[in-house]
Amino acid sequence: MSISTIVFWVIVAAGFFFVVGIFNQLVALKNRYKNGFAQIEVQLKRRYDLIPNLVETAKAYMKHESETLEAVISARNSAAKGLAAAAAQPGNAKAMNSLMGAEGALMGALDKLNVVMEAYPDLKANENMMQVNEELITTENKVGFARQAFNDQVMAYNTYKQSFPQNFFSGPFGHRPDASLLEFADSAEIQVAPKVSF
Repeated sequence: MSISTIVFWVIVAAGFFFVVGIFNQLVALKNRYKNGFAQIEVQLKRRYDLIPNLVETAKAYMKHESETLEAVISARNSAAKGLAAAAAQPGNAKAMNSLMGAEGALMGALDKLNVVMEAYPDLKANENMMQVNEELITTENKVGFARQAFNDQVMAYNTYKQSFPQNFFSGPFGHRPDASLLEFADSAEIQVAPKVSF
């Protein structure tokens, strides 16, 4: 065997292993962000399971606020459907947008419930209500951390597959389009100090 033949086969083998390395890295990064979304799913399901407890506790005190309570349950059910769709296709732009919209509606319904609850001091002092609220706050923090981790993993995946020379291989390997971030309304809002006038 001549030296040129050996060099040729070494170059072919190196090219093959280089391409295999790109493929494996794309798969690993995609699996990481899918796992990251699974962590969000766990926390959102926990929150969705806590909401009926919140509504049931409030129902005993807020007999004249059934419309508000029904709106919370309806928004919770829509968010759960959005989560199921997003869990089937983590990173899919349409699924992420649907989940973000449903979560925004749920947060709006919960905010309205909190405003209405202000008129019921006995409800706010109820031990069960305080416990459910504490669990919701804890879960919300966990959702935030899981969402941050997921978005970091999506960014790593997108950056890797858009970089040279991976961008030549990502399409043929089935890694198009880019994965979408998951951003809820509160993450986009900029906190502004309230204006005070006398």
